Amino acid sequence: MQPFDYNEILDQILDKDDRYHRDAYYFIREGLDYTQHKLAKEAGGKEPRHISGQELTNGLRQYAIDNYGPMTNTLLNEWNVNSTEDFGEIVFNLVENNLLAKTETDSREDFANGFDFHEAFVVPYQVLSKPCSDDKAQGKLNQK
Repeated sequence: MQPFDYNEILDQILDKDDRYHRDAYYFIREGLDYTQHKLAKEAGGKEPRHISGQELTNGLRQYAIDNYGPMTNTLLNEWNVNSTEDFGEIVFNLVENNLLAKTETDSREDFANGFDFHEAFVVPYQVLSKPCSDDKAQGKLNQK
């Protein structure tokens, strides 16, 4: 078996489909590893196993938050990744180029309607403003 160069194959993918930034592919690969190890640990330290699209989608959400925090949405948007469906497109580009494996039941539809990026990556970091209840402070705001 001849060794493969991940970057070379990624170049070929990007030549055919340039919708997503190269870093989005690295994000998916790293998020997959993160998710497999997290699920293996939760199962009592067993070996990493094949995971479903839904499991990967949830793992990618947590991986992104853990690594990028409030910058997650901005970063993913920069890579043209705007929905969980984009996760699926990237995964299947990797599958079609033999960089990831799939089962007979895996499909792009597994990534459809996973979660809303705004709700997952923006809302938790928004600062809620409270109305001022102090009459003196309120009076100062109303003075010119």
